[in-house]
Amino acid sequence: MWLHLLALLVFVFLYRWYRYSLTLENLSDKYVLITGCDSGFGNQLAKKLDKRGLRVLATCLTEQGAENLKKETSSRLQTIILDIANTNSVQSAAKWVSAVVGDKGLWGLVNNAGTGMPGAPNEWLSREDFSRVLNVNLLGPIDVTLRLLPLIRKSKGRIVNVSSIVGRVTICGGGYCVSKFGVEAFSDSVRRELKPFGVQVSIIEPGYFNTGLNNMQFMKDTLNTIWRNVHPEIRYSYGEKYFQDYVYDLERTFTSLSNADLTPVTDCMEHALTAVYPKTRYSAGWDAKLFFIPLSYVPTVLADYLLTWTAPTPAH
Repeated sequence: MWLHLLALLVFVFLYRWYRYSLTLENLSDKYVLITGCDSGFGNQLAKKLDKRGLRVLATCLTEQGAENLKKETSSRLQTIILDIANTNSVQSAAKWVSAVVGDKGLWGLVNNAGTGMPGAPNEWLSREDFSRVLNVNLLGPIDVTLRLLPLIRKSKGRIVNVSSIVGRVTICGGGYCVSKFGVEAFSDSVRRELKPFGVQVSIIEPGYFNTGLNNMQFMKDTLNTIWRNVHPEIRYSYGEKYFQDYVYDLERTFTSLSNADLTPVTDCMEHALTAVYPKTRYSAGWDAKLFFIPLSYVPTVLADYLLTWTAPTPAH
């Protein structure tokens, strides 16, 4: 009996490996738009896909980012400046994409651009603080997707949305986790709606990776500004030691867990765009696979304990 079970498990493993190893043909005919290519995941993915011969349309937030990327890629790659939090900028970029791809349609859309700050305990933040993150991480990708859907439907293409492991498990206050839960929900709804059209939607859920989003000095400076501007009663309730411990724990977490090698994430993105059978969800990073995903299934009381047992203690 055990031998039969082992044989079945080996067969399933080999079948899945073979199925997911199949790659599309004629990649050089396919256009892929990637947002947030100044640095990080988007920058690395743009270079990888360009080397494979795809026609990459890379959006950058700055002219400098676009120029640097063009210096390191082939003449096939084209760039455009895009602020996904600005609907006029999104509309202009969508018109440009339509003119570039023409009747071929857009094979792939990678919603990668994002921001992590401002983030802090919720009571320290304002509505505007939440809005700044949600506009970039959630409403921006929704805007981009909706404007480009006709081109994606035309090619029966792919949408790849970069969520996060914190789209499953909330680990901090502020708009970041909220936005990533929203990305998960939007992705699920779009995937089900577009399945009859032959469009496939994948979600990337990275763990801790060292990208431009989590520059530690920037995060510390932002937190310091937020703390100095909260209401005096709130500062009294939490206390200066709480703030110092909060910053220390944040720095320790990112220092110990952040992975400087972005390849696990960009490999997932590449597979979602080029495989015959892409996955619905990709988790990237051992912390995501071995801690956060299992944590999302345990009883809430246990998850709460594991995520808060080292939390700072308020003063009052």
